[in-house]
Amino acid sequence: MPDSTIDARLACLDRRRSTPARHLAEPAPDHATLLRMLASAVRVPDHGKRVPFRFVTLRGDARHALGERLVARSRERDPAVADAVVEKDRQRFSLAPLVVTVVARLGHDEKIPEQERLLSAGSVCFALLQAARVLDFGAVWLTGWPAYDPLVHDWLGLGADECVVGFIHIGTPTLEAPERERPDPAELLTEWTPA
Repeated sequence: MPDSTIDARLACLDRRRSTPARHLAEPAPDHATLLRMLASAVRVPDHGKRVPFRFVTLRGDARHALGERLVARSRERDPAVADAVVEKDRQRFSLAPLVVTVVARLGHDEKIPEQERLLSAGSVCFALLQAARVLDFGAVWLTGWPAYDPLVHDWLGLGADECVVGFIHIGTPTLEAPERERPDPAELLTEWTPA
């Protein structure tokens, strides 16, 4: 296959960039479009067909309500927290019109190591970013302290064997995210040979 054909086919993947949440506006994908995006996103390697992931969406006023809870939780975690940090927590989920929480379902498994299941859930996050790009939405994969806080997990309805892998913020980009320097794969590649 000629190089130009290969480049053309991979160009869509190469255009993926993280769009900051503050530059994501309405419209977000509607329910049907989101389901179609997720149908592509779940086509990830999944050793043992465990489906070790699920989704919790945040839209509309629910985003603001979670922000208010984060304000209280932030102050509970650190009574001396700066006002700027509190305001950042208040706005954390209010900037993009849609936030998809990707949840890893882990727990005990006799055959499939937890790390493989966690990596599968992480792959869903990236695949969802790619699906958003294909449909001309902007997106960014974020975590922050709420991804690891047990009370936030309770609010989102996570079980004891679940964790947040990422909050995928999605919307219509208000600017083209700039390209950044990417690593040269040739510098990262080695070939193993037997000694």
